[in-house]
Amino acid sequence: MMKRLIQAAALLLCIGAVNPTKAQSDEDKAYRSSEVAIFNGRDTLRGTLLLPDGKEKPTVVLIIAGSGPTDRNGNQFGMANNSLRFLAEELATNGIASLRYDKRGVGFSRSNQPESEVVFDDFIEDATLWLTMLKESGNYSKVLVAGHSEGSLIGMVAVQKVSVDGFISIAGSGQRIDRILLEQLSQLPEDMLNDAKIIIDSLVAGYQVKRVNPMQLWLFRPSVQPYLISWMRIDPAVEIGKLSIPILIAQGTTDIQVTTENAELLANANPLAELVIIKGMNHVLKMVEMDREKNMAAYINPELPISEELISAIVEFVGD
Repeated sequence: MMKRLIQAAALLLCIGAVNPTKAQSDEDKAYRSSEVAIFNGRDTLRGTLLLPDGKEKPTVVLIIAGSGPTDRNGNQFGMANNSLRFLAEELATNGIASLRYDKRGVGFSRSNQPESEVVFDDFIEDATLWLTMLKESGNYSKVLVAGHSEGSLIGMVAVQKVSVDGFISIAGSGQRIDRILLEQLSQLPEDMLNDAKIIIDSLVAGYQVKRVNPMQLWLFRPSVQPYLISWMRIDPAVEIGKLSIPILIAQGTTDIQVTTENAELLANANPLAELVIIKGMNHVLKMVEMDREKNMAAYINPELPISEELISAIVEFVGD
């Protein structure tokens, strides 16, 4: 089945000079941008390929976005920060190619798949197809994966299916998502928190819950529960421990969604891992104080640049 999907994807791959751009007039920091598409057997996924000028076979990094309806640029409706777009552009100015894409059902990767049928493995399969495409193209000297937030877990499982040259986790959880959710919901009123605990316990056991507090439908609506169940079965610390490739784990100290302890859990799970803690970087890779209002303001600031230290750490890790 996977071989047939890869063959179909190769046939439908569209890499064209659609709106080619250059980031800067400086030739050493110029790049070309092309739209790309791949077929996953059900839907056509779309993304953006950035190729640095002057390199015949550059290293390429597959960038995987985080949870929810986050698009290839790191944005959601009403929450534009351009974090992943900036990441790709900064890599390109440092001679590193990248491919970032809209996940199925997000942005231009439109899908008619009902939410109730979507499971975590679907996103792993999609990432695997993109990686296979990059590997089989023969256009790159090295292929790496950089997963942000939920994309970290997607990436660390995908690279077990397709051989790559390195893995980068950015703001990735070191615990199962059920434990992260409990941490993030800990500030709820006691009755709502208890309701959430009951639902989470049921989902961990593999059972859906029909009756959900209307105030929590945004998170536990019945149609998304199959996805949560499949997500909760995967332990990041276990999965990263299976990797035998170079690993970089980057985490910011002002991240209000994922703590530095999560990065330490990942690093401790694999002796090959290099851990970089970036003081002042938040979850969307922006430099901001540990002030909730200022932190959240960075989520909707599409002009604020991302951490220079993060870029330096990735460029050094890639070693291209």
